[in-house]
Amino acid sequence: MLMPEEEILRVRGDIRGTYAKLSKIYATLEGRFEKKLRERGLELLDVQEGEAVLEIGFGTGYSLVEIARAVGKTGRARGIDLTPEMVELARTRLEKAGLAERVELYEGDAREMPYQDNQFDGVYMAAALELFDTPDIPRVLAEIKRVLKSTGRLGITSMTKEGHQGSIVLRLYEWAHRTFPRYASCRPIYVEESVIGAGFKIDRAEEMMLGGVFPMKIVVAKP
Repeated sequence: MLMPEEEILRVRGDIRGTYAKLSKIYATLEGRFEKKLRERGLELLDVQEGEAVLEIGFGTGYSLVEIARAVGKTGRARGIDLTPEMVELARTRLEKAGLAERVELYEGDAREMPYQDNQFDGVYMAAALELFDTPDIPRVLAEIKRVLKSTGRLGITSMTKEGHQGSIVLRLYEWAHRTFPRYASCRPIYVEESVIGAGFKIDRAEEMMLGGVFPMKIVVAKP
């Protein structure tokens, strides 16, 4: 049963501006705080050599490095992110890893992507879906479904509200989101319900506590 939209907080404020300011410190947060979550999400997505894989909201590029290595010289890695500062940080990381030639970066909006239909074997989205306003979540998932091959797979990690509606930690975080939207820019969402509602079939779903505090859902699904 799909959860009513009013149970998910709306996103207010300028996400692009927020992450432009956070870009210099986000590399540390992404590299250390999200390391285990990122590793498990990519493990479940199981990127193979020769595949075409897109990452949405790639941040400073940690996951893109791993995706580029996994697809190898015969594969194609793509990344789209809304924030120009993140694009430059990711490009620098890829260049240092000697993988820049394998990855095409694009500064743009996942609600309207520049890619052709049925183009990718895999789409990966880590800690990014919860940044989109509630009405935009199905729009982003519809775009993902459009660019995925019929045999492709979607990998998402996201802060989840499923099974944690009474969580004091999430209630405090939602309060911070309402009060300081520029800093607590994301919020927990119903991950599995959103994915199913967009026409995907879930193959695998796991939960992990980020920092031992925040419940995160890892989902792998197919169109």
